[in-house]
Amino acid sequence: MAVRVLYFAALRDALPLAEEAVALPAGVETMAALRAWLGARGEAWAPLVTWKTLRCARNQTLCAWDEPVQDGDEVAFFPPVTGG
Repeated sequence: MAVRVLYFAALRDALPLAEEAVALPAGVETMAALRAWLGARGEAWAPLVTWKTLRCARNQTLCAWDEPVQDGDEVAFFPPVTGG
């Protein structure tokens, strides 16, 4: 299963890239599992698991962490946004 992952706002600044295509290993079936798997790749990826207020979207729709991930999805991670 492969997905496209996008990183936005301060998260994009903290990570070494703004987007990537990844092939997911067996067992990565939810947004929470994807977050944990990506965050386990090393120190640069720590914000994915340490930022408690991180939000997620699947196919451009906000979703919960238990949302299933499917082949071909576009997944986005971003900190909460405030208006002004």
